Parts: sequence; C-alpha cells; structure tokens
Amino acid sequence: MSDERPPWTDSERFDPNVLSRNEQYWRDRQKWLQERGYMLRPRFRPEWVPSWKTTNKSPIDCEDSNMLWYSHLMDATRISDGALVGLKRVYKSIHPHEVEISMFLLSDELKSDPRNHTAPIYEVLQVPDDEDAVLIVMPFFRKYDSPRFDTVGEVIACIRQILQGLQFMHEHLVAHRDCNSRNIMLDPRQMYPQSFHPADPDSKRDYNGFAKYYTRTQRPPRYYFIDFGISRRYRPEDMPPSEEIIRGGDKTAPEFNNPSGVANPFPTDVYFIGNMLREDLLRDKYGFDFLSPLVADMVRADPSKRPTIDEVISRFEQSVKQLSSWKLRSRVVDRDEHPVVGLYRSVGHWTRRIRFILTRVPPIPMPA
Repeated sequence: MSDERPPWTDSERFDPNVLSRNEQYWRDRQKWLQERGYMLRPRFRPEWVPSWKTTNKSPIDCEDSNMLWYSHLMDATRISDGALVGLKRVYKSIHPHEVEISMFLLSDELKSDPRNHTAPIYEVLQVPDDEDAVLIVMPFFRKYDSPRFDTVGEVIACIRQILQGLQFMHEHLVAHRDCNSRNIMLDPRQMYPQSFHPADPDSKRDYNGFAKYYTRTQRPPRYYFIDFGISRRYRPEDMPPSEEIIRGGDKTAPEFNNPSGVANPFPTDVYFIGNMLREDLLRDKYGFDFLSPLVADMVRADPSKRPTIDEVISRFEQSVKQLSSWKLRSRVVDRDEHPVVGLYRSVGHWTRRIRFILTRVPPIPMPA
C-alpha cells in the first residue's frame, strides 16, 4: 500500500536530465544523511551534473541516469563499511504502527526464533525538518524471485520460509494484512558477494557489466517480510479480531466485498500467500501441481473454511515429503519459456545439477 504522490509531473516524466520533485526531496537531505553515515548515489547529491553532459556517452549508458521510481524508497551506501542499504520514508500520521510492530517482532525476546522472517532494521532516523517523517534503514533487498529460481527445491525452501514467517507473526498475534509478492523479499548478500546496482539489479555495482551471483543452492538465502504499514498487533482478549478492511497490494480477497466492511485479517493473510502461490507458481510455471489442493483451500471464498497457517505448514510439509530428490533437483520451467531459452538454461542447470549430486548438496537449500 502506498501513500506517496507520483514521482514525476508530466513535464518531468522520463527526462533523466531533470530531478523530479521527489528526487529533490532526497537531494535536499543528502548532507544530513551523510552526517548520519549514509551516502546517496551521485544523482542525488547537491553538486550533481549529469555525467553524459561531460562525456560522449548516451544517458542510458550512465549510472546516474537511473531515476527514482518509488518516492518513499531510496538506496544508500553505508559509509562505515560500503554496504548497500535501503531507506524507507514512513509518515507516522498515516502508518502509526509500522515501526512499532517491526520493532516488536525484532525485539531481543523474539528475534532469535529461526521462524522470524521480519526484515531487519539497522536504525530509525527522525527526519530533522519533518516531525511526522522517519526513515527506516534496513538491508537492501531484492524481489523474492530475483534472480530466477533454478530448481524446485529452491522454491520449496522459499515457500517454507514464507510460511514459517507468517506462522511466527500469527503466533504472536500480528496480522500482516499486506503479505503479497511485493512485500516478500530476498536477502541477496550471500548470493551477490560483490553486490549489484540498486537501480539496475542485473548490473554490477559500478554499472560496468552484469552482476555475478551464486544460485540459491550454492548460497541459500533468507527471505523476509517487509512493509508493516497496515499490519496490526492484537491482545489475546481481542481474538478473533474483526478489523476494518484496508486494501493493500492484493485486492482480490473475497472478503473485501463483505458489505459490513470488516473481516478477520488472519485468514486473509493465508489467502494472500495462497494467491501468490497460485499466480506466481501454479499459473506461471510447470511442475508445481502437487501444491494445487493446498492452494485451493488457502484461497477459498469463505475465510472460515481456509486452513490456519499451522494447518497450511503441516499439509505443505506432508506434500514435500512425497517429492523425490530427482523432482526437487529438477529445473523450474516457465510456461511461456521459448524452446531456445529453455535449451540455454538447461545446459547450465545440468552442469550444476550433476555437480550438486556428486557433492551431495541438499536438494532443498535452507540457510544456516
């Protein structure tokens, strides 16, 4: 769910020579961020001059031509160690619970639970000229399915972590309420030891060539939930809750059409994950039909007939037990994959697959 204004006016759209009004917001706070230990990219520094104006390069070949796509999100380099971090601006008057719920789930008492997949927070910065705004500083993530999955076992490891993360939240009476595919992220630091460019994730950090990475089987990543802007935390005496409906990224939940305008958000969370699996796996890729009965129950029109997250995990693990090692090591194939592309991908896949079998690398690569 976004409360942010569009990043461009019509006159600014797609003109890399011009900083949009939202880009100017970050440029105007670069000095303060630098004092707090974070450096923005050259484009967002006060002294910026487009590099293509002093070279013979086209803007498309220049790192600083990458414009800001989401006005409330920014990347930065942590000056102390060069690490890539993400910055998220949150207005407390609009999302008063976001920081509170995140910090609760990341408390000393809870953060050691291996099922906890709440996105880590390095610190929360109060914007000096805006009492209503804070910046959440966290690791810089990639989309959960970027880079593409290589094997079925890699997908299983991802789903397992997502389900465990939701189970952990529900166990502590937190409903995410917006756990769609855009709010489930991959921590890329192990897979991309040399990092990548934040505005062009397929490129190297210095924008000189393609970023090299390890597969999930070689360097198993962790997955995290982000964006607790419309999440809610409940007390035991509040259960089961009846919450005013707020539509986030996935607006397809059947209960959103409830004339009363209220719903229990916990079954809706189960629907969101089920719908993500339906859209991103069952409809988009071959080889995941074994999940169909479970997903069908997760997206039932009647929320009371959906399984709880505990039941989802039990059924999921039972299904996984039926899969052979051969199936788990098989390649993930898109339904719209061109045969030539499939042949190219298969060569690399089988080279890795044989090596992993000989070295007894687990077919379901879970992080340590």
